[in-house]
Amino acid sequence: MKKSALTKTTDTLFTPQKAKIIRAVQATQTEKHFTLALANKEKFQFMPGQILEVSLFGFGEIPIGIASSPTRENTFDIVVRTVGRVSAAVNKLDKGDHLFIRGPLGKGFPLDKLINNNVLIVAGGIGLCPTRSLIQYILDRRTDFKTFTLFYGTKTPEQQMFLDDLKTWRLSKDVHFFETVDVPNASWQGHAGLITKLFKQTNISSNTRVVLCGPPVMFKFVIFELKKLGIIDQNIFLDLERRMKCGVGKCGHCQINNKYVCTDGPVFALSEIRFLEEAL
Repeated sequence: MKKSALTKTTDTLFTPQKAKIIRAVQATQTEKHFTLALANKEKFQFMPGQILEVSLFGFGEIPIGIASSPTRENTFDIVVRTVGRVSAAVNKLDKGDHLFIRGPLGKGFPLDKLINNNVLIVAGGIGLCPTRSLIQYILDRRTDFKTFTLFYGTKTPEQQMFLDDLKTWRLSKDVHFFETVDVPNASWQGHAGLITKLFKQTNISSNTRVVLCGPPVMFKFVIFELKKLGIIDQNIFLDLERRMKCGVGKCGHCQINNKYVCTDGPVFALSEIRFLEEAL
């Protein structure tokens, strides 16, 4: 009997699907970049900004943002940082191994509010991973967007992610790419300093739509710069995936007042959460 749409949705939320590792690269000392495909060879359908629950039997599961665009067919990417028992086990896997996923979960980036507008993405550290999904989407559908600007900051050059992408973006005419590191090494020839200093290198208009993803401390200071430019709260979107746990609104760990990050987000307009305690 053919499954109903409701049954398929329920299976996606609660039943892990087997995924094969097509490619595995140690991106940094603590992050590993995986390219995956569903073991049943079905196409994995998702939107930029959505989340997966990644699991291994006997270890548990962890929420991970999807790091590639749905415009890149047949495979999808994740990046896992080694911080605990589950992530350490996942990062021991290699090409040809299998893991399990639930999802996609949550609401992604508001494409309807970004299309036909100027877009600025500000990504700090591992925040480049979920925003890479949106970056690829914009570049693959470049004529759907106006001016596209990308800020990327890390503590050190060694912590930079997606080095091949960075090389491409530096030369691309489709994105105004600016990068910085807090602490340069001897070989670093780019900008050094906080990511907020990049605003002085470009001209961001007040009607720009802005997407932020990175460490919590970054939000406060980037938002301060955006308000000086006259960008309204409704046009600033924050990715709060770091708060997610179960992904389906059952455990309550991601609750912020009346909001559940896993079901109401993880992407929120600043106007939705500015006055919620502990949101930022």
